[in-house]
Amino acid sequence: MAQVSPKPLESESSISAEAYDRWLREKVARSLADPRPSIAHADAVAAIRLVLGSAGRSGGDR
Repeated sequence: MAQVSPKPLESESSISAEAYDRWLREKVARSLADPRPSIAHADAVAAIRLVLGSAGRSGGDR
């Protein structure tokens, strides 16, 4: 699957509302079409806390 850039290519100061709307709608459409199972927010937060906790115990080299 093609990756959507984290923000539009135009600089933030010169971006038009129409360009932003097109970019956002494309990003949402790709997300809705993604066949991978959703992850509950609580599960995502728990997984991130595990990673951050293990990074802290290992000296933060990650």
